[in-house]
Amino acid sequence: MDDHIIKYSNVTIKQDGVPVLEDVNVQFDKGDYIYIVGKVGTGKSSFLKTIYGELEIDEGEAEVLGYDLRKIKTGKLPALRKRLGIVFQDFQLLTDRTVDENLKFVLKATGWKDKRQIKARIDEVLNQVGMANKGYKMPNELSGGEQQRVVIARAILNSPDILIADEPTGNLDVETADAIVALLRGISASGTLVIMTTHNLNIIEKYPATTYVCKNHKLELA
Repeated sequence: MDDHIIKYSNVTIKQDGVPVLEDVNVQFDKGDYIYIVGKVGTGKSSFLKTIYGELEIDEGEAEVLGYDLRKIKTGKLPALRKRLGIVFQDFQLLTDRTVDENLKFVLKATGWKDKRQIKARIDEVLNQVGMANKGYKMPNELSGGEQQRVVIARAILNSPDILIADEPTGNLDVETADAIVALLRGISASGTLVIMTTHNLNIIEKYPATTYVCKNHKLELA
């Protein structure tokens, strides 16, 4: 048994029946930091969606954390997704509740029951992302960079094996974007596979890592 936590062989990815990526062959391991770049519409988000089972794969072989994505039953998707963290560009925080309550909502939804353990874990992840003592704030009281830190905190609550970050710096200024990437690099260094899509080539220059390009229906090493 090899230790690749994502393994795609000759995979074709379609949107509405039309191939967006063909002959995808990738292997990612624990602690890898991967960039995926490419123009809008070249398949970056489609590739990410296949990892967490939002987009089906109907050609090739694809395995994520031991799950065969060609055969996975709908009932097994929550178990897979519990081991993934997802960071969206548009935050998707619940605007009617505090930072703490946003995080508590996720923990309860994924089976946490003990109030003390819930509070301790929330404090731990907020501290990890540099947002200690901000748990009482509402999302609209935070800057874009602070909101993105909360989104990362939310994504790592269940200590995921894989963290997917879809354009996490897209709406942020340069300094804030740098801080977010440094934070993601730290998470990767602790053993989590981090896959980040980006348009920001300056970030890749400052924080180099393995980079793949979506182009001409292919996903290939840059």
